[in-house]
Amino acid sequence: MNKAQLVEAIADKLGGRQQAADAVDAVLDAMVRAVVAGDRVSVTGFGSFEKVDRPARYARNPQTGERVRVKKTSVPRFRAGQGFKDLVAGTKKLPKGGEVSVKKAPKGSLSGGASATVKKAAAKKATTAKKAAAKTAVAKKTTAKKVVAKKVVAKTAAKKTTATAKKATATAKKAATTAKKTTPTAKKTAPAAKKATAKTTAPAKKTTARKTTAKKTTARKK
Repeated sequence: MNKAQLVEAIADKLGGRQQAADAVDAVLDAMVRAVVAGDRVSVTGFGSFEKVDRPARYARNPQTGERVRVKKTSVPRFRAGQGFKDLVAGTKKLPKGGEVSVKKAPKGSLSGGASATVKKAAAKKATTAKKAAAKTAVAKKTTAKKVVAKKVVAKTAAKKTTATAKKATATAKKAATTAKKTTPTAKKTAPAAKKATAKTTAPAKKTTARKTTAKKTTARKK
């Protein structure tokens, strides 16, 4: 019998399931609080609940057999009353007229419903966690793809820049070669120009000299 079944068993006598649940909760809460405070809860014919202090001691680990130090602690203890013992042993019979029929806890009632709710909540959390993990994985993949794309673009830009620099260097080399070729040609044409100038000026000088001589001759004749 669990708590829900206990509530259902006494619901008819207490006027409903909610009243029975409240009564059970109130009784258990009062007993637990009393025991925690160090009081002894004794129910005649049923038993007593009390707090027992256990001193520090040594115990053995059942799996390894190793000796383990156990700290001082307190534990609750239940001692069944003599009437309860006799009824369980069969030396006494249960009184008639106060029978309580034990029913199965219906769906959605107290512990049964609570456990189902807990399971549903756990399932929802697991589903949410899976979805979150999937979203995180997708985000990581997308980020990785973007990083790879950026690297590829950067490499392409670097290659283009290098190619442009190479072309500019080649053009500069060609211009330098052309300049070297034109320099000897200019040197060759300079002497030729000087010779041509000398040739043109020489006849002019001779003609001027002839004219001067003719003028002198004419003056003498007069």
